[in-house]
Amino acid sequence: MSKAKKAKLTLLGRSEARLPLSPGEARLETFPSPAKRPYTIRFETADFTSLCPVTGQMDFAQIVIEYVPGALCVESKSLKFYLASFRNERAFNEAVTNRILDDFVAACAPRSAVVTAEFSARGGIALTVRAEFREGQ
Repeated sequence: MSKAKKAKLTLLGRSEARLPLSPGEARLETFPSPAKRPYTIRFETADFTSLCPVTGQMDFAQIVIEYVPGALCVESKSLKFYLASFRNERAFNEAVTNRILDDFVAACAPRSAVVTAEFSARGGIALTVRAEFREGQ
């Protein structure tokens, strides 16, 4: 990777980087896609947490992000830090899922993207939210 392209990645290779305090403070970093053809990238994490906006209790979820890059790819360490920034964020599960998709699309302008959030059961009910983006929407 050229020095100019590498300069935009501020988290990669830095162990002293601190977690952002909120999604608004977090930054999804990108790098140029290495291929012109359509291909799919999948990110998964099972340790996502946010807070219920009413009770303040923790909501736990598995987050899956699948996307077909346009010109840019999202760097995985910045995504990890971005997702961790929700740990003190009070929001309904539906809002969290749609915010992740909106921020992701704004960062890398993919051809398509799907965010699926499978929230753990509370009160005996589990909740899955799926938000989708298609180029041209």
